Formats: sequence, structure tokens, C-alpha cells
Amino acid sequence: MISKLPRWVEYGAFVLALVAGLVNAIGLLGFKHQSISHLSGLATQLGTSVINSTFSDISHLSIIILSFMMGAAISGYFLRSGALKLGRNYSGLLTIESVFLFGAIYFLTQDSLYGHYLASAACGLQNALATTYSGAVVRTTHLTGIFTDLGIMLGAKFRGEPFDSRKALLFMLIVLGFVLGGTLGAYLFTLYSIYALFVPAAICLLLALSYSIYNAKFARLTRS
Repeated sequence: MISKLPRWVEYGAFVLALVAGLVNAIGLLGFKHQSISHLSGLATQLGTSVINSTFSDISHLSIIILSFMMGAAISGYFLRSGALKLGRNYSGLLTIESVFLFGAIYFLTQDSLYGHYLASAACGLQNALATTYSGAVVRTTHLTGIFTDLGIMLGAKFRGEPFDSRKALLFMLIVLGFVLGGTLGAYLFTLYSIYALFVPAAICLLLALSYSIYNAKFARLTRS
């Protein structure tokens, strides 16, 4: 039952969406105005670049997309399942995401495209951390699926079916987190430029530590 799931689900989803909004806003403002967490837009850019751009632009967009997929592959390798479940090594993956973002800062300050690829891999890794929640697809790095699911839920409600308020709350928190992250990312970019990525990288580390502490306390309670 959804009502029996711990509140860390909502808190974690909100913070992860905040991180994604931060990274994406900084990416839009600093990475040649490219979104790094929305593969639909990137795939469209890739398609148009075949006609309107150079081979280097095509290669660059292709590697960004591949980097996102490789980040997701890292999560897929270590988690083996996309369903949310306490006890899985989310803290380790969040730490890897943080390392990717710190690495992106280094390369971007050196005007290296590797920074773009690391940031995209970080988004892909995060998006694959937990992809299912009570049968619903959950994404924290883009909102298309979230709004689609909310629309489906409203349509079912109008048809007379029960409305899952807990799931709706989760989705709304993801939307709120992403929008707030975008606002904060734009503000921080005006102050610190690419170094603003230190904020989402640090949040990932804090979230990893918080989850580890929570998981350890839960394990002790279940043993007692």
C-alpha cells in the first residue's frame, strides 16, 4: 500500500527534482544553452543538426545522449531493479552523481566538453535511481511523464475511479522541486557561473549521508 511507504520517498523525490532543476538551469545558461536532462529536446537538436550543423556538433550531441544513457546504466547495474525499496545502495549512487558533478565543474572551467558529458551522465544516473513507485513511472530529471501521469489520474477520477492522493502529492512535489531548482540555478549562475554546480553536487552528498543514517536506524529498529 502506498500509504504505508515511508515519508523519505516524498522528501527524496523533492530534493532530487531540486537537484535536477539546478543542474538543468545551469546547463541551459552555461552549456551553449543546451538542456542536459531532456533527451527529447536533445534528440530533436541532433536531428536538426544533421541538416543545419557541422559534424562536430552532431558528435557532441550524440555523446551527451550516450552519456545520459551510460549514467542510467550505472544505476541499472548496481540496483538491478527500478522499484523504490529501502536498503538499496542509493547513497553510493548519489555519491557517484556528486563526483560526476564535481568533475563537470573541473572540466567546464577548463572549457572542456567532458564537463557536459559528466553532467549529462549525472542526470541519467539520477533519473534511473528509482523509476517505479507503486506501478507509476517516476522521473526526477524531467516533467513530461509526471504531467502525463497526473492527467491520466485526473481523467480516471472524472470517470469515477478512486484518486490516489499520495501519488499525486509525490508528483506535485517533483514538479515543485524542479521549478524551484530552476529558479535557484538561474540565480546562482548569475553569481557564480559554472561554479554554481557545487550546490547540487553538495546536495547529493548530503542526501547520500542522510539516507545512509536513516537506513542504518531503520535496520537497527527491525533487528530489535
